[in-house]
Formats: sequence, C-alpha cells, structure tokens
Amino acid sequence: MDGSAAPAQARMRAVRALLGRVLEDRGSLVRYLVRTVAVAMALYHLWVAAMGPPEAMIFRALHLFFALALVFLLVPGRRGRGQPGLIDLGLLAIGAAVTLYPIWSYEQLINRIPYIDEPSTLDLVMAVLAIAVVLEGSRRMLGWALPVTAAGFIVYALLFTTIDYKTLLDQLYLTTEGIFGTVLGVSAAYVIVFVLLGSFMERSGTGRLFMDFAVAATGRAVGGPGKVAVVSSSLFGSVSGSAVANVMVTGQITIPLMKRSGFSPSFAAAVEAVASTGGQIMPPVMGAAAFVMAEFLGVSYLQVTIWALVPALLFYLACFVTVHLEARRAGLAGLPSSEVPRVGDVLRARGHLFVPIAVLLVVLLAGYSAPRAALLALLVCFPVALLRRHTRAGIGLRTLIEALEDGARNTVPIALACACAGIVIGVIALTGLGITLTALLVTLAQNSLVLALSVTMAAGIVLGMGMPTTPAYIVMVALLVPALVKLGVLTPAAHMFAFYFAILSAITPPVALAVYAAAGLARSELWPTGLAAVRLGVAGFLVPFLFVYQPELLLIGEPVRIAIAVVTAAIGVVALAAALAGQLLRTCNLLERLALACAAILLVSPERVAEGVGGLLLLSVLLAQYRRREAARELL
Repeated sequence: MDGSAAPAQARMRAVRALLGRVLEDRGSLVRYLVRTVAVAMALYHLWVAAMGPPEAMIFRALHLFFALALVFLLVPGRRGRGQPGLIDLGLLAIGAAVTLYPIWSYEQLINRIPYIDEPSTLDLVMAVLAIAVVLEGSRRMLGWALPVTAAGFIVYALLFTTIDYKTLLDQLYLTTEGIFGTVLGVSAAYVIVFVLLGSFMERSGTGRLFMDFAVAATGRAVGGPGKVAVVSSSLFGSVSGSAVANVMVTGQITIPLMKRSGFSPSFAAAVEAVASTGGQIMPPVMGAAAFVMAEFLGVSYLQVTIWALVPALLFYLACFVTVHLEARRAGLAGLPSSEVPRVGDVLRARGHLFVPIAVLLVVLLAGYSAPRAALLALLVCFPVALLRRHTRAGIGLRTLIEALEDGARNTVPIALACACAGIVIGVIALTGLGITLTALLVTLAQNSLVLALSVTMAAGIVLGMGMPTTPAYIVMVALLVPALVKLGVLTPAAHMFAFYFAILSAITPPVALAVYAAAGLARSELWPTGLAAVRLGVAGFLVPFLFVYQPELLLIGEPVRIAIAVVTAAIGVVALAAALAGQLLRTCNLLERLALACAAILLVSPERVAEGVGGLLLLSVLLAQYRRREAARELL
C-alpha cells in the first residue's frame, strides 16, 4: 500500500509544482492565450475572405466572440492589474456564452417570427447579458461616451415609448437588427481584412518605404520636414485608417525633424495631427466608416473611394500649401542634402513594396469584392519583401504571427464600437426616432440647407469627440443624414458630409485625440497645438460644404463640369491657405488677407459668375504682391 501511495504523492507534488510555476508566470500564460485567440481570429477571417462567409448571424456572432475574448484578456477591469482577474474571466465566459448561444440555437432563431413568437426566458436572460458585456467591453476599450450613449437609447425606448422590454430585447439580440446587425457585419467581413492588410504592410517594411519616399520627394524643399510629414502621413494613413496610430508611427520621426528645422513644437504637432487625420479619407484604404458607408448605400467599396478621392486631395493640398507658406514666412529651409536620399535610389531599393497596393487597386478595378482584393494584396506582402536582401531582413514565421496578432488586436476596438452602435441603430429602427428627428430638423431648418448642414457639422464634431469615427458616423446617418437628403442633398454627398465631420473631431479641441497624441510626442501645449491644427485643417471643414453644393467634386456629373469644379476648388483652397497663413508671394497685409479669403469663398461657389469674380480678386492680390516684391528688389 505504501509502495503504491509513493508514486501518487510524487505525482501530486509534480502537479502542485507545475501549478505553482503557471501561477508565477501567469503573465506569460495570458500573453500566449491572447496571441492564440488573436491569431485564430485573424486566420478565421482570412479563411472567410477566401471561401465566403457563413450565415450572417453565425458569422457576426463568431466575430464578436473573438473581440469580447480579447478585450477581457487585454483590458483588466481593475486599474493597476496587468493580468485578468476572476471578474474578467467571468465576463469572458459570459461573452463566450452570449455569442455562441445564437449559433447553438440558430435553427430555432431562423424559424421563429420576431416580435410575434414569445422569446423564452433563456433568450431574455442571454439578451440582457449580451447587452451588458457589449457595453462593458466598449467601455473598457473605448471609454464611457459610446456605451453611455447606447444605454441612453435603451432607457429612452423603455421609459419614453410604448415598446415593452421583451420586444426591445428581441430586436437587440435575437435578430440581425441590433447587436448582430449590418454594422457588425461590416467589421467582420471588411474591416478586419483591411486592418490585417495594414498590419502586414507595416511588418513587411512598407511604412519605411513611405517615409523614405516622402523624404526623398520633399525633404530638400522649403519647410521640407513639414512636407515630409504631410506626404508620409497621407501614404501611411491611407493604409492604417487610424489617425492616432498614424501619429504614433510617423510622428516619432517627422515631429523631431520639424522641430530641428525650426518649426515650433505646437505647429509641428499640428502638422502631424492634421496629416494623420486625413488618412481616414485617403483612398485606397480609408477608415472603417468607409466600409459601413458602402454597405449603407448598397455600392461597392471602390465607388466610395472614387467619391472620396478629390476631397481627400483637396484636404492634403491645403495642408501642404499651408506648411509651405508658413515655412517661407519663417524662413525655414529644407533638410541637408546629406540626409535626403534620391527618389530613384529609394524606388530601386524598396519600390517593390508598392506591389501590394498595386494588387489591391488592380483587383478592385477588376470588379472583385473588397475583402477578396485585400486578401490577395495581403498574401503578396511578405513574398514581395523577401525578393530583396535588404527588405527580407528580420522577416520570418515570427513576423507573420506578429502581423496576424496585431491585425486582430487592432480590430477589437472597431468590432466593439460596431456592436455597441448596433444597439443604437436597433433602438432607432424600432422606435422610429430617426423619422421624428428628421422631421424636427427639417422644421427647424425651415428649408435652409446651410442651417441643416451647420447642425450636422456640429453634431458630427461633438459625437466624434466622445467616440470613434465609425459609431459617430453611424449615429449621424441614423438621425441627421435623412434630413439632408430630404432637403435636396445627393445621398452620397450627405453620407460623405457626415463621414468627414465624424473624422475631423480628431483635430477639434477640446477633445482631439490626434492632437493629444502629436502634442505628447512634440511636448507642446494642447490648446496652442489644437488651434494650429484647426487652422491647418480648415480646408477640411470647407471641403464637405463644397461637395454638397458641387457634387462634381465627388466625380459625379459631366466630365467638363467635373474638371472645372476641381480646378476652381483647388485654386480656392490654395487662396484660403494663403489667407490663413498671411503669406503668398510675400507677407500679406490685412486687406490682401481679406481679399484672399473672399476669393477663396467665391472660387468654390457653384456659380460661374462668382468664380470669375473670385479669380479676379486672387489675380489682383498676386499682381499687387508681385509689384511690391519687384519694388523691394529695385531698392536693394
């Protein structure tokens, strides 16, 4: 008996020792678990992009399952705790239960009649738990604004309408009109694949290519470092789709360069913040809300990028010109030639890393779906990087796994935002609140489109201050965009208008996330940086009004009218940048600045007579400054 007990005791001691080591190294265990879940999430969605998605409810539920698992592992509830505790693991288990339940009871869900067949007690319990974990997950990942907004809509439905709680829970959990709605479907089918593409491109060295190319193209020019920031951030932002992420990647290089060349810390941070924010509107890869827009409008993602192209170029043109004029006014030179590579050398060394972007564009233009195009572009990232010795360094299996993990982790905030926004959309659809607010806005505007646009602009900035671009855009689409359409705005222009102002909140104080990130890197004060960012990005506030009144800027209309609208808008944007900078050929006096501001407004008017007057005003300022400059030269 003693002989048989000894091995058992030895085994128990071994088990206790193993558990002790596991508990001691719980942080490593959590990291391995996070990596496993994230890589599984990425691989599952890539497989779906290749093979096609399953039924909508199943696909969206699995997407949310992965997102909730990661958020409760990555963001512990207790501050100061670096690892998930029992409460976090309990919430993780609840999240798994409420997302797997619709899959387990799928046959029952598709055979019942929503709002007529009574939900079971288990259905109602799962619905309450699902709402709770989605709100808590959103709070942990995104802050209080979005979950409080969603909770407010739930309270409105329960207390201020005749809808009973069973119908509300039915809508939000047991159908594809709430949490598992279209918005979450966009995150599952589109967003994650493009986020993974951005992660693969960054890990394969494309970010370095963008920076080197920007330095080579603009580094020697007047204010070169500022122009490098504009060009590199537009290129990188078109892939990352995130203003803050863009600031943190490119700003670590561009902001010190700008400060070293003479730009003030606040202006350097503002340049990086504005240029990075514009990445969400810059094709070919825009922010997540662009995919939601495509789904709402029932058009291809390629069509959305076509609409976005000219406004994005106008935005960056204004930013680039403002940087140039500020640098000229301050007498700032470019980078030394020794620090600037040649464009040809950069393209010969790393130009092949542009291939994934080319693949993406070619596949989209060939008519394939956006997820399929992103998948094919993603698949060529590492093989292309391996073609050259200096770009294959450090690339291996570990890099691939890290790219998959980063892409999945970066998708989690978007997935949670979409699920939480689904609650808002579900309540609005069930209560008819959107129709009520549309009628109210039309009545208040009294058929004044400018007033309606101004209200929508203010709403977009306020909503965007407290929540990410995607849910801010979704709420605006549900509540305000229908009123704009009713007042005669073309539907694509109305959606793009909401999209722009949801984005521009990132540079609008007092809550301006891109400004916060850039100011931290530049060690500048927030308010001076925020005000400089607003001045730099003022064209971004003007451009949405332009394409509402001139849909030709969205490339809608006859080719000749499109060409005229684009040219006059570009000239108008340059005039506005000159008026704000107080610099054109030379420093402007007050009268010239006012004339330039008036010329800018007239040039972007849809009326041809106004455009002509604006052109004459601009020409008169140019002529006056030219004469003053020549007179100054003669005196010398």
